[in-house]
Amino acid sequence: MATTTATITLSSSDLTGDALSLSSTSTLTKAGTLTGLDQTTGVGRKTTTATSQYTLVDKADFADDKAHKVYIKNTSTVATENAVITVESQLLGRLYAGDWCLLPYNGDTDIKITPSVSTSFTVEFMVIYEG
Repeated sequence: MATTTATITLSSSDLTGDALSLSSTSTLTKAGTLTGLDQTTGVGRKTTTATSQYTLVDKADFADDKAHKVYIKNTSTVATENAVITVESQLLGRLYAGDWCLLPYNGDTDIKITPSVSTSFTVEFMVIYEG
């Protein structure tokens, strides 16, 4: 059984009136079980030179109604460059330079990216999924 653990830590000395320090850890498991997710696409990169929307994660590649996870990172170092993330036709949000996300993924929708610039723009991504 594969074991994959995701951890996020948020800290700030000046975001609130008090110091902020949050940490959460989760073992990524198959839907409705304690068995670890056992498949991955591997970490990949997609580079484009256009601002047109494209499919980053194709629903045809994954089983529906599962506990897949999707990691996406904007690798840009230019603060204004961002990637709009859309799930099917629903705008989810923007990842600015260096931003990343880990999304739960049901496997029945496409995840699309729209770069903000027509110069070379790269996102890093991986799907951890149920085989």
